[in-house]
Amino acid sequence: MKTYKQRAESSSNAVAKDILNLLERKKSNLCIAADVVKSQDLLDLANKCGPYIAVIKTHVDIIEDFTPDLTIKLSQLAKKHDFMIFEDRKFADIGNTVKLQYSSGIYQISSWSHFTNAHVLPGEGIIQGLKEVGYPLGRGLLLLAEMSSKGHVMTDEYSQKALDMAIKYSDFVFGFIGQHRLDHPNHDFVYMSPGVQLGNTGDSLGQQYRTPRQVILESKSDIIIVGRGIYGNLSKMEEMAQIYQKAGWDAYLERC
Repeated sequence: MKTYKQRAESSSNAVAKDILNLLERKKSNLCIAADVVKSQDLLDLANKCGPYIAVIKTHVDIIEDFTPDLTIKLSQLAKKHDFMIFEDRKFADIGNTVKLQYSSGIYQISSWSHFTNAHVLPGEGIIQGLKEVGYPLGRGLLLLAEMSSKGHVMTDEYSQKALDMAIKYSDFVFGFIGQHRLDHPNHDFVYMSPGVQLGNTGDSLGQQYRTPRQVILESKSDIIIVGRGIYGNLSKMEEMAQIYQKAGWDAYLERC
């Protein structure tokens, strides 16, 4: 496999280039899933774990005390610690609706999130709608190719259609959320994999966990997404972020 730096040099997608260079620069392929419900908890998580992560993944609509000031402060922390913000919105509607969901309302996601993601179930219109908003702002899009939950219905055929759409809109779509790499000889996408944890195989709601080594080395993904393994104990989150950063980077070095 090529290194992140080599892939960045050959990438024609601006967001892919930025994130691959970031992974190399920070020697971290760790994304933290910040599924917390208080603004201060999110900011504390970003500040304490920021030096060790490449990406923070948010669900802004679960924040109980949200104000626009939160995204301003989060963006400041992203600059301070050199990480990107990924709003895990999982858009899943027609193009005109997602344009409004992405740009408007209380959250105004396109104004602060470096990239977001979408299901391909509605067809190409969802990508076109998001692109009209995000592309002029230098934003990027991930497509949902697979999920980490037990019993998901994203078949191989579904994943292939996601790949076909990504190729068609590769100036805006820079990668996938998935469990394994969808190889294509002429396109190099960035892959982010959720459901990563050390010492645990799942939860009571169908989540299935894999280790960083399984995700990076065996499945050839690029970025591990870790949630409860880090924020599950707020008093140890900085220590756990360092552990996962090392585990993910060691697996990458072994793959290279």
